[in-house]
Amino acid sequence: MSEAELPSTNSSDSIQSQPSLEMQSPPQEQQPAPVTTNVTFSIWPPSQRTRDAVIARLIDTLSTHSVLTKRYGVVPAEEAASTARLIEEEAFSAADGGAAADDDGIEILQIYSKEVSKRMLDFVKSRSSSSAAPTVTPADSVDLSAVTSSEEVVSTVGSEA
Repeated sequence: MSEAELPSTNSSDSIQSQPSLEMQSPPQEQQPAPVTTNVTFSIWPPSQRTRDAVIARLIDTLSTHSVLTKRYGVVPAEEAASTARLIEEEAFSAADGGAAADDDGIEILQIYSKEVSKRMLDFVKSRSSSSAAPTVTPADSVDLSAVTSSEEVVSTVGSEA
């Protein structure tokens, strides 16, 4: 072998001719250019699964112990189920009526959520006010003349002694 074919033994030459492993960059993979599509994201109308979850949550809130039922009373499960479906349907209809074509649905979803909450509160308030105000029947009325006469007896007994 000739001198030209032999590798150089000069350490500075070998450092300059071959970069260190740390300085080498990994080979670049060619990635295709991103393709832009007209993908839109809309959260309105909610899926049936989401609507069913709202109904299930309403039933749970109305029929089990919660902050709401501590104040207004627990609703029986059957009544809670039918009421929850009605509340959700009415809230959906109210919110769907305000839908805008160019909207992503966030504002409509907020309307829906507020309608559900408002209708649930209206229900429990009306239910508690109707059960809290008992009707007075003649059998429940108190005979005030009997109370007065017993007071007179007590005062008479006290004056005789």
